[in-house]
Amino acid sequence: MTTDRVPAAQLAYENAAFVTSDEGRPLRILAEYLEPLNRFRQAAVHDTIVFFGSARLTATGPMGHYYQDAQTLARMITQWSMALPTDAHRYVICSGGGGGIMEAANRGAAQAGGKSIGLNISLPHEQQANPYITPELEFEFHYFFMRKLWFAQLARGLVAFPGGFGTLDEVMEILTLTQTRKLERRIPVILYGSEYWNEIINFKALLHHGVISAEDLALFEFADTPAAALRVLQSHLDAATAGTTPDFAHART
Repeated sequence: MTTDRVPAAQLAYENAAFVTSDEGRPLRILAEYLEPLNRFRQAAVHDTIVFFGSARLTATGPMGHYYQDAQTLARMITQWSMALPTDAHRYVICSGGGGGIMEAANRGAAQAGGKSIGLNISLPHEQQANPYITPELEFEFHYFFMRKLWFAQLARGLVAFPGGFGTLDEVMEILTLTQTRKLERRIPVILYGSEYWNEIINFKALLHHGVISAEDLALFEFADTPAAALRVLQSHLDAATAGTTPDFAHART
C-alpha cells in the first residue's frame, strides 16, 4: 500500500511565484532599499557626488567636450576625496550606471584609482552598465523611485550635465526637495554648461511669471569648467568631517 506524500511547505521568501506577484511587491521595494544599504555599509561609502547627464553624449559626438569635462571633473573630485584624512570613502562618484555622461563620470573616478557607484535601471530596451563602475558598487533597480531615493540619500553634491527627459526629471526632483525643505541638509546643485541650461530652461521666465521666487535661483549654480565646478563643490563641503557610514540626507519629519 502506498501513501501519497504531502509536499513540504515552502518558506514564503523562497517562493519565487509569491515574491514576484502583486502581493509580494512591498518585499521587492524593501529589498531595493535594504540590499544597497548593506552594500554601502560593507564598502564604507560615506557620501557621494552625483553626476547626471545624457547617455547619448559620447566622447566623439558633437557635444563630446561635455563627456571629456565630466571625466576630468570626476577624476579631480576623486583625487581630492582620496587625499582626505579619513578611512571612510568620502564623496564617491555616483552615476546612473549607463553610457554617455554616466560612463564618463565612472571612468574619471577609475582613472584616479577610486571607487565609483553605478545605479543602473532595468528598462524595456536594456541599459548596459558601463565597465568603469566598481564591481561591488554596481546596482540594478527595477523601481525608478527607489533608484532616485539612492541618488538623494547619500548625495552631498550634484553635477548635472546636459541631458534629456531623464536628466531634467532627476534634477528637478532634487531642486524640489531642496526648495520644499524636505531634506535635512542642502545639496549643492551645479548645472554644468550654462549656455545649454539657460537655453533649455528659461529660469528668468519662471521668476517673471511668479511660479518660483527670487531665492529659488540660489538653489543652483552654473559652471563651465571642471576646475570651476570643483571649487563650487569644495566651497559647500566640510572636508574635515568624517562620521559613520552611510551619511544619510534625512527627510524632515
